[in-house]
Amino acid sequence: MESLQSTRFCSVAVLLLLISLLSSQLPSSLAQQQHEPNPTIRTMEDFSGYPIHEPGQFGSISLASSLSVDAQGLQKQIEELSSFSDAPSPSVTRVLYTDKDVSARRYVKNLMTLAGLSVREDAVGNIFGKWDGSEPNLPAVATGSHIDAIPYSGKYDGVVGVLGAIEAINVLKRSGFKPKRSLEIILFTSEEPTRFGISCLGSRLLAGSKELAEALKTTVVDGQNVSFIEAAKSAGYAEDEDLSSVFLKKGSYFAFIELHIEQGPILEDEGLDIGVVTAIAAPASLKVEFEGNGGHAGAVLMPYRNDAGLAAAELALAVEKHVLESESIDTVGTVGILELHPGAINSIPSKSHLEIDTRDIDEGRRNTVIKKIQESANTIARKRKVKLTEFKIVNQDPPALSDKLVIKKMAEASTELNLSHKMMISRAYHDSLFMARISPMGMIFIPCYKGYSHKPEEYSSPEDMANGVKVLSLTLAKLSLD
Repeated sequence: MESLQSTRFCSVAVLLLLISLLSSQLPSSLAQQQHEPNPTIRTMEDFSGYPIHEPGQFGSISLASSLSVDAQGLQKQIEELSSFSDAPSPSVTRVLYTDKDVSARRYVKNLMTLAGLSVREDAVGNIFGKWDGSEPNLPAVATGSHIDAIPYSGKYDGVVGVLGAIEAINVLKRSGFKPKRSLEIILFTSEEPTRFGISCLGSRLLAGSKELAEALKTTVVDGQNVSFIEAAKSAGYAEDEDLSSVFLKKGSYFAFIELHIEQGPILEDEGLDIGVVTAIAAPASLKVEFEGNGGHAGAVLMPYRNDAGLAAAELALAVEKHVLESESIDTVGTVGILELHPGAINSIPSKSHLEIDTRDIDEGRRNTVIKKIQESANTIARKRKVKLTEFKIVNQDPPALSDKLVIKKMAEASTELNLSHKMMISRAYHDSLFMARISPMGMIFIPCYKGYSHKPEEYSSPEDMANGVKVLSLTLAKLSLD
């Protein structure tokens, strides 16, 4: 009897111990069930390519924390791309349709392919790399920049926005993100005016400039008298000479975002990570020529001279005067080219040629400066008894405003990534200026060393580039789900 009671007691003790153990594990088990994602939801999300929850709930803190940028890999690619140059390192010279330009394009296309993008090119060499979304019929979200480089410039201008865009796609893929709208990278042809004197050539055509398309087919030549069409064909483009095929319809993209170095010192000076661009200044370019009488520098006395060189010098000072008269820090003017003919130390210049750049965030104020410059050119010609043989407004573009939704998404992305940012104006102009004509637009700036650009000392740190790529990635993700 005692043995039976002992056995019963042991059984009860074991049962109580099991109940105790189960009770202690039950809360954590329930908690695990509460926090574990519903496998049905996960399957539906994988199938659809985007969350079944409200888009605003996705891509915020959870996605932000999963974004991992290969900063060293990006820096390596920038170094590799800089080797395609007609100038020795650390300078970069990469001019439209040259052998180095063609090789650099091939390098970028290979990177796009490795990222799993479908790649195509248009008639002037704008390159597109697309990641199809789950609803590919919706207008895509685009990003990109340029890789051409003015003589003896740096490695980062434009390049960060192209290679950084490819890395942004890779970042999103590594995070497991699946876009609803397709994401497309654009490498724009000839943002710099180096060869044909036309800035943002590729994006102007994408925005539908019929006048430019016609000029490129008929009259535009470079300094060696090579026509645009001839140069394009030498690089494998413009085979049928129909440049209207490049035009995109308004609304082709849901949004366009460009990542770029600031090219100024503000972000670095203020210790900020990101600049959210709200507007791009309105640019204009002028060509001016004076013609006088040349002569011997010693034999022709000062009262008898009609010096085209002095007329050009006086106009250059007039540009500065009229810009300062606007009394706005946003108005700028530059005489970037001043050439004298025949260009001998002992010869009075018989001809002079100036190319003038003036910009402002206020289009009317900039146009007033242009009018004053033209009035001064006529006055100077009369006073110095020389001929004003040319006063040509090459381009007179309006400013571009960033889209409010795009600004909001860029700012949100910066905040969610714990990156400091400020709203700012781009005083340099970019392909985004022309993309704004066909799509809502925004730009992301990152700091660059001392604001240097268009010179070999141009530099942005791997950390700053990684921050920019993260903001770009998250912004693309947010817009893709809208």
